[in-house]
Amino acid sequence: MTTVTTKDGTRIFYKDWGKGQPVVFSHGWPLTGDAWDGQMAFLGAKGYRVIAHDRRSHGRSDQTWDGNDMDTYADDLAAVFEALDLKDAVMVGHSTGGGEVAHYIGRHGTRRVKKAVLVGAVPPLMLKTAANPGGLPIDVFDGIRKGVFDNRSQFFKDLAVPFYNFNRPGAKVSQGLVDSFWMQGMMGGIKGLYDCIKQFSEVDYTSDLKKIDVPTLIIHGDDDQIVPIDASGKAAAKIVKGSTLKIYPGGSHGLAQTEQDKFNADLLAFIKS
Repeated sequence: MTTVTTKDGTRIFYKDWGKGQPVVFSHGWPLTGDAWDGQMAFLGAKGYRVIAHDRRSHGRSDQTWDGNDMDTYADDLAAVFEALDLKDAVMVGHSTGGGEVAHYIGRHGTRRVKKAVLVGAVPPLMLKTAANPGGLPIDVFDGIRKGVFDNRSQFFKDLAVPFYNFNRPGAKVSQGLVDSFWMQGMMGGIKGLYDCIKQFSEVDYTSDLKKIDVPTLIIHGDDDQIVPIDASGKAAAKIVKGSTLKIYPGGSHGLAQTEQDKFNADLLAFIKS
């Protein structure tokens, strides 16, 4: 397996395919780099170099007891950038991965980054606070923690349904997508996946978003049941200077899979622009 070893000895698995301008993908929770297969195969065939890593304690990367926090995630990603000497990269982050992209730029700047794409991303802040009244109450995230701790296998099977909006009237349910979501989630380590819940819910990425100084596309479904658009995509678009917000009517949290052809076309158009 291809891995980069970080400063604390953790091996981060990554896929690196094709040649050309690099497009670097950061996956959502509790998934792996495989969540981007549809985009990597598409862009790789269009002449791009496509890279996706598994966040520590997710997928094929080492399962660690410590370091399951956004500072370390961003530094792990920086280690991948450095090891592969990536330049003029387009960063694409979904959900928690959107937080990772924002925090990478906040910590490491855009010296190696040409553009950024945030898809159903958690920034600026998911948690409801006095300053963020549109967020979700802490009880929601405590419920996720309980689900993961008590029976994560069943929890992931249940979570996949609203993730892809398969609970909506007339939805065309893909059992394959549900199975893939479950399988990827079960590849991770329970300690790291549990720790990560705090990172996607309670970390405030506002200061990171303010530091993004490259062209940025924000894509969000207006029926995202996991990361509601008002406190995330719409709010982020007001913070990132010069960003473009593209709303998918009825779009799910997993729109990169449920509307793959549309999303791929939008992604390619933005990269080429």
